[in-house]
Amino acid sequence: MKEHSMKITAADGVHARPATALVQVAGKYQSEVNLEYKGKSVNMKSIMGVMSLGIPNGAEIKFTAEGSDEDEAVEAVAAKAKEEGLGE
Repeated sequence: MKEHSMKITAADGVHARPATALVQVAGKYQSEVNLEYKGKSVNMKSIMGVMSLGIPNGAEIKFTAEGSDEDEAVEAVAAKAKEEGLGE
């Protein structure tokens, strides 16, 4: 399993537009890709799952992936989150 932690620095947290972009990137991979926040984990291929976490500014989150392309999946999702200005 591959994982990457990140602190959300975007003023609006993880709102609909960047969440949609993250879901689209996660959907390109065969691995199971999850987003964890406050002990809850959701499938990153589900926009409803990602939005249900209500991730605010300052939150510590973790992307995880398990499967044949887990390294690429986590790297791509983390890169997209940075590109969307969500965190570092």
